[in-house]
Amino acid sequence: MTGVPASAAGGSGAKPVRGGKLGTAAVNQASLWNIANILTMVRLLLVPGFVLLLFHNGGYDPAWRSFAWAAFAIAMITDLFDGHLARTYNLVTDFGKIADPIADKAIMGAALVSLSILGDLPWWITGVIIARELGITLMRFWVIRHAVIPASRGGKLKTLAQGTAAGMYVLVLTGPLATLRFWMMMVAVVLTVVTGLDYVRQAVVLRRKGLAAERAAAAERAAEAAEEALQAAAGTTIGAGAASGAVAGATDVRGGVTDVRGAGADVRGTAEARDAAEAER
Repeated sequence: MTGVPASAAGGSGAKPVRGGKLGTAAVNQASLWNIANILTMVRLLLVPGFVLLLFHNGGYDPAWRSFAWAAFAIAMITDLFDGHLARTYNLVTDFGKIADPIADKAIMGAALVSLSILGDLPWWITGVIIARELGITLMRFWVIRHAVIPASRGGKLKTLAQGTAAGMYVLVLTGPLATLRFWMMMVAVVLTVVTGLDYVRQAVVLRRKGLAAERAAAAERAAEAAEEALQAAAGTTIGAGAASGAVAGATDVRGGVTDVRGAGADVRGTAEARDAAEAER
């Protein structure tokens, strides 16, 4: 249950770069039929096989339970390898993003429920672990719009403790080993609860930050819109002032032309009076 997606459909067939960073190009290049996805599908197929082996011959046959343990161990090992291969060789696909966490929870849930049905594991332990896993999955969807909750070191320890304890319960153990598996399961339960509470804390913090960022972005967009509106209004005012100035200038020009015409009439009147006086003399 590493929570690391294994892969995305499509693929150009380009050779991925080992250790490269994942990105859009990497997602587009990864083929559905890559080694990471194949391991995830093998793990899904091992779930019904594990259950059949565990319940074979009444569910208490040591030999068949050893076979069931082998199937469970292979499933847990593939969980480690498919995530590592997907990260290392850029084999992340949409199918892997969905199938990998389903396979993780399916094998562990099948083991816990089966052991509780057989009476080997108390139902309250199964209930606590399954409730935590389902709750954290829903919590991830709750905050996925704002951020992705990364797998923590505690979460990885929890997965290791759960797998080890469940595997020990699948085997028919007695004496000190039976006592050891009980305490190992108690450690797994404690880690399950503690890491679950930590995930809830992270989810609340990330959601608050995401909402605050959205409000800040909305306020910034509103401020930009208001500034654009003010600039548009200022441009309209300047245009109206320029038009008023042009009208006033045109009025002044017309007044000047009228004055010139009046002065010309005065000059013509003076010349006519002079000519008349000379004619009388």
